[in-house]
Amino acid sequence: MSPLLALALGVLAAGAAGAACWLVWRRFRPAPRPLRRAPHLRHPLVLVHGLMGFDAVEVRGVRHDYFRGLPDLLEAQGCAVHRPRVAATGSVAARAEALAACVRALPDRKVNILAHSMGGLDARYAVSRLGLGDRVASLTTVATPHRGTPLADLGTEVLGERLGLRWALTRLGVDVDGFYEVTSARTAALGAAAPDVPGVAYGSVVGVAARRRETHKLLLPAWAYLRSAAGANDGLVPASSQPWGEVLAEIDADHFAQIGWSRHFDAPAFYERLLGELRGRGF
Repeated sequence: MSPLLALALGVLAAGAAGAACWLVWRRFRPAPRPLRRAPHLRHPLVLVHGLMGFDAVEVRGVRHDYFRGLPDLLEAQGCAVHRPRVAATGSVAARAEALAACVRALPDRKVNILAHSMGGLDARYAVSRLGLGDRVASLTTVATPHRGTPLADLGTEVLGERLGLRWALTRLGVDVDGFYEVTSARTAALGAAAPDVPGVAYGSVVGVAARRRETHKLLLPAWAYLRSAAGANDGLVPASSQPWGEVLAEIDADHFAQIGWSRHFDAPAFYERLLGELRGRGF
């Protein structure tokens, strides 16, 4: 999920009456075993953005990546990087189709996919349901709501259905399926319909915002709500929802910080280490 989603769900979760809005390491805690390193990444990296995300945008002549500063860092490490753009608020199926088309258009035999938030659901669907498994060596998800998030359950029920926002936005031509795709019911259905594919290495990174003072202010209402409803979380996704496959690392970073939008978390250092792990595993 991108920073723009936080306010819409976060304000609602905090109970602010009638408010709805369409609106970013400090400490790295490694996995139980040390991360491995190797000189080169064997396959290129495909970065997949989350709900209401983007590949890159230009504002006043300055380019901003969704994964802030990370493509340049990874390319400096000798890694080929691709950043497909999928529908910002579309369904998992639609977003996965766009992702699959991008990967199939690449000249490389295989790729490594690194997906943030809802992007991980898109990638799992593409690999399992769209036959992309033969093109993917590894799929690493970061803070993906594999088991949904209570924020989406609450937001879609209250805003989307009771207050009729889904109907109104649909009438205006706005696709809001993506918000429903991260509910607990939809993610459970995806889990049953899109099993893991043998030969693809599935890994995940779990992010938790451990300190209120280091959590982005836009995420604080949602962070507080989730803390009482589901325990540890990153401001949008419960920690319990994020593991899929092997948990490669746990990081002390909120949902925005995980992709470089924070002063409290050294995202470049984390991704450099994660890239080293993929290298060490021969990917």
